[in-house]
Amino acid sequence: MSASGTAAVGQVEHVLRQVTPGRYEAYESLLRALADPAGQVWMLLWHGQAGSPDAQYGSMTVEGSEYAPCVTSGQELTASGWMRAYEIVGGAEIARALFPDRHGIWLNPHAPGGGVGIPWADLRRIAAGLDRHPAGPLRLSEPAIDIPQFYALLGQHAHRTPVVRSLRRAWVQPALGAPYLAIGLDVYESSPAAVEAVRAMMRQCIGAVPEGLPVSTVALSDPHDPVAMWLRAHARPFFDREPQGPGPLQPPPATGYGYPPPHAAF
Repeated sequence: MSASGTAAVGQVEHVLRQVTPGRYEAYESLLRALADPAGQVWMLLWHGQAGSPDAQYGSMTVEGSEYAPCVTSGQELTASGWMRAYEIVGGAEIARALFPDRHGIWLNPHAPGGGVGIPWADLRRIAAGLDRHPAGPLRLSEPAIDIPQFYALLGQHAHRTPVVRSLRRAWVQPALGAPYLAIGLDVYESSPAAVEAVRAMMRQCIGAVPEGLPVSTVALSDPHDPVAMWLRAHARPFFDREPQGPGPLQPPPATGYGYPPPHAAF
């Protein structure tokens, strides 16, 4: 392993020791160390050998969430007592492989305290780029801020934008960073022309937002976006081109959406 690779492994293990429940800055640093191009994990193989077609990662379930166990160095591999095969994989690579099936990774489960779990929602952030998605666990709710002019204007422009089926809204409070208003976009298609039409709609309305209020959009068709998941399950449309009458909504969860309970997350 190169000197830079050794440093990246050392950084993962160094930051891992700083992570405790509620220390979201330390947890975010761990995600950045895993996302580093030189960041690696030793994935434990339950079946097969590294690179073979029948290779299969181990699996563990914690609080109803699925994780693949791994270790953070050769030394930790020895300490774990694992006697089967393993595969050294880049952090971003394993994130891209596991998050679509909603599997996370669990770092050093043999360690005192049980190690640290990285849920699939954070693997998604690593795969896409940590700065492109808000840091979880996310607290989501109906917006309490009263901006009827913005919603009315957005509804008017949505009515004149045929690609838009419905719009929903949520107040998003990330674990790190400022809270913001999320507008969920339910569209009939995602062609380049449709995307540009939706962007034009938002540009025409954003001037009605009070100064300093952050606004973001999210595609409701994204099956892996925690904000979109919450909107589909818990928010009624404030604009609906095809109103069907009020359907049942799920009760909002007690914990950060898209994440296991805090004591299981780290």
